[in-house]
Amino acid sequence: MNQEAITVTDLTVAYHEKPVLWDVDLSVPPAILMALVGPNGAGKTTLLKTILGLIQPAAGQVLLYGKPLAQQRRLAAYVPQRGSVDWDFPTSVLDVVMMGCYRSLGWFHRPGKAERHQAQEALEMVGMESFAHRQISQLSGGQQQRVFLARALVQDAMIYFMDEPFQGVDAMTERAIIGLLQQLRKAGKTVLVVHHDLQTVPEYFDWVTLLNVRRIASGPVQEVFTEKNLRMTYGGRVGFLRNGTSMQDSNTHEQRLDTRSHVTHSSQD
Repeated sequence: MNQEAITVTDLTVAYHEKPVLWDVDLSVPPAILMALVGPNGAGKTTLLKTILGLIQPAAGQVLLYGKPLAQQRRLAAYVPQRGSVDWDFPTSVLDVVMMGCYRSLGWFHRPGKAERHQAQEALEMVGMESFAHRQISQLSGGQQQRVFLARALVQDAMIYFMDEPFQGVDAMTERAIIGLLQQLRKAGKTVLVVHHDLQTVPEYFDWVTLLNVRRIASGPVQEVFTEKNLRMTYGGRVGFLRNGTSMQDSNTHEQRLDTRSHVTHSSQD
């Protein structure tokens, strides 16, 4: 597949006549790991859901590998925000992961041995194989996030959409998740991640899209992740230097704390 993995053209989404996304154009090449970055309320989650067909746009078009989503739905997998899920639902870890098989099976076919094996392999990939029969309500936040990743992995998609996968996880889980996402990229998959920690963008990602209702900039991290673009995205509230994790002004420590508290706060776009 030589086309762009995702092509968004003139996309506008409005809630109660208020634009949440306005005239967004976006071109995402295949086999990249992209951060979707912007302040709370910038429309990041809305963009993911609109690309996936979960929200109807007021205008615009979305293509996956050159074709509408209706023809390419099997190519996409989605990991929503952990807080949007009812984790008290009485089901096991293995059952949750096997739910990812229904897209290829169809809802009227029960998963069999092959699907169970796929689910167990996915749990091994995320380090959760020993929790297969545990109730999901008994898991920690980081463990729940790993289960959601495993459910996406069994879909064997070409494009993975992940909404804040690092939210509420410990440092070890975060390292494990980013390692897995980098493996997906090496396997030719495209991964879009709603991300809030600006300081880890250069370390974790090779591509970045800066969004604040409109697309501010999109491209390779070394070209796009600049102080100028960040100021345009965050309204001048960020003093981030691209060549390191230090801040620009003399009151470095206070600005770092203020920036991290601002950009790592969970959002519902």
